[in-house]
Amino acid sequence: MRQYITKSILFYHLLLGITYGQFKTPVTVTAEIAGAVRAGEVAIVTIQAAMDDEWHIYALKNAGKGPIATRVNVSGDLVAEQGQVEHREPIEKFDEGFGVKTRFFQGTTAFRVPILLKDDVSAGQGIVNAYILYQVCNESLCYPPAEINIAVPLVIESGPAREDYTNFVAAAVAVSNYGEINLDQAIAAGFWSFVALAISMAFLALLTPCVFPMIPITVSFFTHQGELENRKPINQALVYTLGIVATFSILGMILAVTLGASGANQLAANPWVNLFIGALFVYFALSLFGAYEIQLPKGLRQFSLEQEKRGGYVGTLFMAVTFTLTSFTCTVQFVGLLLVAAAQGQWFWPLLGMIVFSAAFAFPFFFLALFPQYLAKMPKSGGWLNAVKVVMGFLEMAAAFKFFSNTDLVWGWGVFTFNSVLAIWTMIMFFTGMYLLGKIQLPHDSKFETLGVPRMVLSLFFLTFALYMGTGLFGRPIHGLIYSYLPPQLGQEMGATQGEAETAKFVWYSDLEVALAEARIIQKPVFIDFTGYTCTNCRWMETNVFTLNEVQLRFNEFILVHLYTDGGENFREHQRYEIERFGTAALPYYVILSPEDDVLATFPGMTRNVDEFLDFLDKGLAG
Repeated sequence: MRQYITKSILFYHLLLGITYGQFKTPVTVTAEIAGAVRAGEVAIVTIQAAMDDEWHIYALKNAGKGPIATRVNVSGDLVAEQGQVEHREPIEKFDEGFGVKTRFFQGTTAFRVPILLKDDVSAGQGIVNAYILYQVCNESLCYPPAEINIAVPLVIESGPAREDYTNFVAAAVAVSNYGEINLDQAIAAGFWSFVALAISMAFLALLTPCVFPMIPITVSFFTHQGELENRKPINQALVYTLGIVATFSILGMILAVTLGASGANQLAANPWVNLFIGALFVYFALSLFGAYEIQLPKGLRQFSLEQEKRGGYVGTLFMAVTFTLTSFTCTVQFVGLLLVAAAQGQWFWPLLGMIVFSAAFAFPFFFLALFPQYLAKMPKSGGWLNAVKVVMGFLEMAAAFKFFSNTDLVWGWGVFTFNSVLAIWTMIMFFTGMYLLGKIQLPHDSKFETLGVPRMVLSLFFLTFALYMGTGLFGRPIHGLIYSYLPPQLGQEMGATQGEAETAKFVWYSDLEVALAEARIIQKPVFIDFTGYTCTNCRWMETNVFTLNEVQLRFNEFILVHLYTDGGENFREHQRYEIERFGTAALPYYVILSPEDDVLATFPGMTRNVDEFLDFLDKGLAG
């Protein structure tokens, strides 16, 4: 009902051309700076919003689909940086009108905004600009969002900056000790700071395991492109890179607007999408083995032939779309926050962030697409280049079963399990080693009389790798990156790898309410692991960090909960809870709650810094 009334009010305002300022607003906003401050010191700007009875405004982070979150910042010529906005804990309540759990303030609330003054400001009177955007609602209707700017006077006294008044958490950094990003403050820090943050987050995402399957795919595809005539390597690499940027940005925004902040995760976990990608990789692999030449359907073949004179970019763009679909599993915290902002109705900053992030993310793949094409054009490249293609085909075949197992996890086939996928990968690595030794001959291979040193060394690597993975079938733990790509062992406790489950006697709850009830009885904090069946980065954390003795000792002091957001029981509720309460759709994401359900600490995403994760756990235990 409220949605209908709200939309009617908005339409009525637009129809009559009436501005919000002509209404008797139920919110009174004031701003002030108490006391005098010196150049180079931190001043506290207090923005106070007083609401009439029964009215409320929303928190700085709110639901993906529903009311507009409040935004607060302070700017001006005197301001060097802005710090973290402080406010009291908002009220949480399910709103039937919006259909989501909302977080809001009632009565009178204050936002404390620390700002660092520039070192060269002159003593005397000064002005800074306090900005607040809010939407005010009651139980039956909402006003359109209001933007208020207030010129706030401050007194600047002479003298050097005092040491006790110069420190705060800077918005230009916009990242906490644990890599937590405050998107509102990142935006407030300015255009170039926001761009720098997006680039740095993209380069960090390149270090995550979910990127690696696209490396052999890219190399093998562009090796084939280099063998074709009328192909310009630089143009092909540019089209591939720009195609990734365009599809990642546009598709991500469309998914956020239509499906909500979790839209990218939903697509990455969709069983049909994973089945399609797995089948596509098998199709490419068999072509690289020489079983057939890849042919488009007859209807598209003529179109493709007509494009030959223009460079034949259809297949390249298709590969860019495939790359985007697979990379959505790398929904790091920065992208998760952008998708939440887009779902809330913002467009400029989320779109800018997606474009910059995807451009930096795709940049290394420009060179990865370029070099194989030049290698393919080298004289006498036929024999060894075909061997490269076959090896890449084996790797593509292995990658396909990662996506088949994702489908299996969602649909519950029980076919592509941990052991079966491990067995398949073991045989693929064994076959690769035997191929390099010349024991397996494929249609396009050139016969060789002697075994070269490079082939011998590579074959030794693959055969050793096969032996290592094979031992995992007999109970030996599989550590590191490999475990990240294997399906989770659903019958074991989380945080224990194969063979270690018996020593890690942890009980992981799947119901947060039950876990909180238990926490209140025994007075232990609650550790929440927002995870996914198809999340490669989640598996990496579980096998490389959760299994460490230092981490497990601390886990003993927690009530442990894992909430799957891409499948299983109540996964959509878990998605909504992560987005609505914590303002992100990223996986993995870790939260520590007190027994009274207060947030003690949060930790975004995968990390290779174990000390940082231990500090996070210690902070939760100390809270």
